[in-house]
Amino acid sequence: MSTANLMSEKLPLIKVVGVSASGKSTLVTMLRAAGWNARPVSQEHSDVEDLWKHFGFPRILIYLDNDLQEQQARRTDVNWSSDNLAQERQRLGHAYEHADLRINTVRLTAGQVQELVTAFLRANQIRRSQTPLPPLPRTGGSAPAS
Repeated sequence: MSTANLMSEKLPLIKVVGVSASGKSTLVTMLRAAGWNARPVSQEHSDVEDLWKHFGFPRILIYLDNDLQEQQARRTDVNWSSDNLAQERQRLGHAYEHADLRINTVRLTAGQVQELVTAFLRANQIRRSQTPLPPLPRTGGSAPAS
């Protein structure tokens, strides 16, 4: 096992959930580059209501939300509908209730979301590596939940 993998296992786990095109992968990439042990959870595609608890219980759970218009703007390759968004939010209900931090990303840039999350993590004294953690494979898909 690499030193970076050993290091990330000792750091508090941060999980990021949210509706499609809310910025989960982007935020996780930015947090890992800053040394935080962040991982996305594609729970919006799953009927497992507590999927965010699986594969390691997080120290911090972050929930990102978005609206239909912004989903359509961010992902022009997908035909989004209000029904799909409602279904994703229903699937994420348990995570929303248990989230330590909830952010509506509609009017925020990725950098602004990162600043909010970073301030929250620092205020809660969440440890991080002084060096970047390796990137993770991208999650999610190009199609909305069915």
